[in-house]
Parts: sequence; structure tokens; C-alpha cells
Amino acid sequence: MVDRTVGGSELRGDCASCFGLCCVALPFARSADFALDKAAGQPCPHLRGDHRCGIHTRLRDEGFSGCTVYDCFGAGQKVSQVTFGGRDWRTGSREDARRVFEVFPVVRQLHELLRYLTEALALPAARPVHAELREALERTERLTRQTPGELVALDVAAHRQEVNVLLLRTSDLVRAGFGGGSAKGGRKKDRRGADLVGARLKGADLRGASLRGACLIAADLTGADLRGADLIGADLRDADLTDADLTGAFFLTQPQLEAARGSAGTRLPESVTHPAHWTARR
Repeated sequence: MVDRTVGGSELRGDCASCFGLCCVALPFARSADFALDKAAGQPCPHLRGDHRCGIHTRLRDEGFSGCTVYDCFGAGQKVSQVTFGGRDWRTGSREDARRVFEVFPVVRQLHELLRYLTEALALPAARPVHAELREALERTERLTRQTPGELVALDVAAHRQEVNVLLLRTSDLVRAGFGGGSAKGGRKKDRRGADLVGARLKGADLRGASLRGACLIAADLTGADLRGADLIGADLRDADLTDADLTGAFFLTQPQLEAARGSAGTRLPESVTHPAHWTARR
């Protein structure tokens, strides 16, 4: 039975059913997130023969914190087991492997959309657009099951834009219940794409705020009220969420939280969990 709940098995990475695609297909550059440079299509030197990470339990200590905050939203197993029928990229031709690595980022984007659409359908306030959201969900799921050639040719940016229109309408409906939305009085809570790097927002009232795509790197959100906030695409790397209240916040993913700091006192939506590296602060 397909688990289409937020964070369900279909929308959560299952490394045991994947051929280490994120460790090969994607590039990364030496930085605070990665200890070395790696080109797209080049296996990470820590990828073992069984497609598992050789330093998985030491990623942060070894300088690969970027890996700890990545989630394919289930695209890895979809491409490995469905799109390519369980064929390991290591056993085929170089051209076969190249096609796998081209398809994976496309399906990953589609699975991310599936995750947001699934969450939107679980939000009672979004009921006025549930029919359209359900249609978009079904259409996106069909796209993930296309042939490799069709997936590579897909204009995924155009599809994302179509879905985003619905997600924006969902955001307005949900945030209106928290004093946000596009109605009168809610515009001051629109911080879409805002540059809030290192911002001092301790105890800030951000109920119903739109923080879509906002850059909150190293922002101090200690004790901030983020109830009902839209956090889709917000960059929370090293943001301090200690004792913040994110109850009812939506479009918040586990990778975003893994990149942030927090405490046992941080209140979260039911769709995500406290990261293991968070510790209670006194």
C-alpha cells in the first residue's frame, strides 16, 4: 500500500532501495558543507561497493554536513527500482549510467512537489483548493512514472511553476488563520525572499508570516513565534530555533531542520521530528 502521508515511505529516502544516486549524480564543491570537490556523475570516494556511505555515522565530523541535510524525498528508490527497473548503474554502459544521473535530479524535483502537495491536502484551511491540489498531485505522480527519455525532456520548471500557483493559494488560505495571508493586515507578514542573514529575531512575532525562500542563515529565532508560517524553501542553515514555536508552520521539511539549531523546547509540526543533533539548552 502506498504511504502518501507527509514523510511517508514513498516520500522519504530509502537508501537500502537506492543505488547511491545522490552520492554520484550530484556535484558538490569544497566548502563548509563539503570537504572536497566532486563533479556530477563522479562517485563520492566514500561510497562503498554496496552503495552505502562509508562515513555515514561521522559525516559532520568529516566535513560533510551538507550530506546530513539532504533528502531526495524518495526519488532515489523511484529512479532505481521503478524508472530503471532495479538495474544498477554500475553494471550497465557508461551511457546507461549517464542517463540515470540525468533522470535523478528531475524525479527529485517532482518528488519534492509531491511532498508539498501531500501536505497541502492535509491542511483543513486549504479545503477550497483541495480538488485542484489533488489533480496536481495525481498529474505529478504520473510524470514521475514516465520513461527516462520523457523525464529528461520534461520542462520541470514549467510544471513547478504551475504547482507553485496552487501552493501560493494554499499559503494565503492557511496563513489567514494566523493573521497572515494577503488580506488586509497580512501584508506586513510577507517576507518572501527576504535577506535575513544573521537577523536578530529573538522572540519575534512571525505568526502567519510568509518566509518562502527567505535567507535565514545564522538568524537568531530563539523563542520566536512561527506558528502558521510558510517556510517553503527558507534557508535555515545554522539558524537558532531554540524554544521557538513552529506549531502549525507548514511546508517545513526535515532537511531544513537538520541544517538548523534547536532544543528540546522547540515546538514543531507533527510532520517533522527533532533532529538527533539538537540538544536541550539551559
